[in-house]
Amino acid sequence: METQIGRGKTARRAYGIDEIALVPGSRTLDPSLADTKWRIGNIEREIPIIASAMDGVVDVRMAVLLSNLGALGVLNLEGIQTRYADPEPILDKIASVGKEEFVPLMQELYAESIKPELIEQRIREIKQQGGIAAVSATPAGASKYGAVVAKAGADLFFVQATVVSTAHLSPESIVPLDLAQFCQEMPIPVVLGNCVTYEVTLDLMKAGAAAVLVGIGPGAACTSRGVLGVGVPQATAIADCAAARDEYYQQTGKYIPVIADGGLITGGDICKCIACGADGVMIGSPFARASEAPGRGYHWGMATPSPVLPRGTRIRVGTTGTLEQILIGPAQLDDGTHNLLGALKTSMGTLGAKNLKQMQQVEVVIAPSLLTEGKVYQKAQQLGMGK
Repeated sequence: METQIGRGKTARRAYGIDEIALVPGSRTLDPSLADTKWRIGNIEREIPIIASAMDGVVDVRMAVLLSNLGALGVLNLEGIQTRYADPEPILDKIASVGKEEFVPLMQELYAESIKPELIEQRIREIKQQGGIAAVSATPAGASKYGAVVAKAGADLFFVQATVVSTAHLSPESIVPLDLAQFCQEMPIPVVLGNCVTYEVTLDLMKAGAAAVLVGIGPGAACTSRGVLGVGVPQATAIADCAAARDEYYQQTGKYIPVIADGGLITGGDICKCIACGADGVMIGSPFARASEAPGRGYHWGMATPSPVLPRGTRIRVGTTGTLEQILIGPAQLDDGTHNLLGALKTSMGTLGAKNLKQMQQVEVVIAPSLLTEGKVYQKAQQLGMGK
């Protein structure tokens, strides 16, 4: 249903993750029976959670640890790890400056050139330690370094930008990346994003995407919505893009996963994304809080160091536990940010969903009071959901 904003302009109501709730059905099951396995490209994972390609979240060590735990981490090929042979002092410097000095420092640090030999080295380091080498670049970076990534033997290539489409107009002096040709020529699965609409999702799948990332601007460290005014709340965006996935499957018999990317903090957020239709999620700030994360308790967006229009910031997320505690427990916090897999399995058990496909079919209601109803003491004492 559309609402009239003014004469000649109507708008569709869209919903964010905080505005919805999941409704238990007529059956329940023991959480140990919940099957959370999923596939992305030709890779099967036990946990449908991906660590986002941000410099404060994933380095070689984190990529390997996430792989060993049954999840997946994506390395940013246009970040600190491929600009500096030894990124540790650079990360120390990013964590040490004040708010006023931060953006100029980032613009200076990221002006260092990307080195193809470091791209190869990082991919090899992940593979040699038994990890899944998933890497990310912008469309321009993919065009420039795709051959290097393929040669190094990466397992997955994420082509990411604030908004990706198959109908991109460039100045005459610039040849845009042909997404369909790139997907066809790369010897490994290519994930495309980000998008928020049915039409673009369908276009990206037709172009050959192995998966599609959904989300524009909801990330904890992203300021694109404020800077550009662009985005669609995640619950609606996921549902629309999942509908395109189902339509594409009906047309072709090919099932292309939809991945909710950004703005997810708790286990409940992850559960609601899957209930809206996502096959998996990509998260940043929850993993930035791991003691093993490279960000030293800080998290910053991929577009932060833009030399002309930064669309990200650095936030202090702190360190709350090990990666294992955050991902599979045991939880040491009571706010839903630890044991994310346990939260998903318990929610699926409560809802009677045996697998992710059944989880996508559970009933969803509009519930803007879900996170505040009856929580006055938690809010007043800053406990649990009141933090």
